[in-house]
Amino acid sequence: MQNYPTLILFCLLGLLFTQCSTVKSVAQQDDDGWAEMFNGKDIEDWTTKIHHYEVGDNYGDTFRVEDGIIKVRYDKYEGDFNERYGHLFYNTPYSYYHLIIEYRFVGELHPGAPGYTIKNSGVMFHSQDPNTILKEQDWPISVEMQFLAGLEEGKSRPTGNMCSPGTDVVYEGKIDPRHCINSTSKTYYGDQWVRAEAIVLGSSLVTHIVNGEKVLEYSNPQIGGGVANRYDPAIKIDGKLLKEGFIGLQSEGQPIDFRKVSIKNLKGCMDPKAKNYKSYYIEPDAENCKY
Repeated sequence: MQNYPTLILFCLLGLLFTQCSTVKSVAQQDDDGWAEMFNGKDIEDWTTKIHHYEVGDNYGDTFRVEDGIIKVRYDKYEGDFNERYGHLFYNTPYSYYHLIIEYRFVGELHPGAPGYTIKNSGVMFHSQDPNTILKEQDWPISVEMQFLAGLEEGKSRPTGNMCSPGTDVVYEGKIDPRHCINSTSKTYYGDQWVRAEAIVLGSSLVTHIVNGEKVLEYSNPQIGGGVANRYDPAIKIDGKLLKEGFIGLQSEGQPIDFRKVSIKNLKGCMDPKAKNYKSYYIEPDAENCKY
């Protein structure tokens, strides 16, 4: 004889499980894709490279985490700055993505740092692997979204500019010979937080956004140009388009804080039948589709 109450209970549980599974599937598909590169606790997912030091040597505790913030500081340095330009690289390379960084300048320029580095920092992208950066190489071959703050009231000093150590970009239809191209951003003074975004589409289009406003756009990032010195010649293949690379926060003598570093990967499986399909992908990666 059937136990109808028990049977009904099982049916209800089965229905609930099905509904939950459906909800989970929809939630996964509608996930907006944003991921925190900085976990607010440590920089274990990052690698340091400071000029004059080997990869992984975070000299003077240059990059540190305090109060849920990545802080760039020089209070443990001995002597002058001595061109100890540094970068903190995230360990995963990306190709197509939307990056968000919130930063603020604090404190005073370290003694001996070049004058142009006052209230100056940035984020490097499409960078060479930090493990290929030589000990005496000053800048990684990369593209930089440069961060600046105002120094004099009424005197423009935009942020979100493009700088190109060992690289070139196409701006307004041709390769631009300038090392840095200014954005159209406002000038931000003091220690206020600024939200910087970069939408990087492989070797095609790059867009800079500052506090919600598009301030610069260029294309075809590629190896070339100068500024970077003492690199491995095998790495610098001029004219080679940069389709992907590493992302690195900069240190060049000015204390700065980073409280948010988020990324939305735009490259992935674009087959709706796959388990890891996402509607926001714009660049296919069929090899990684899972069924």
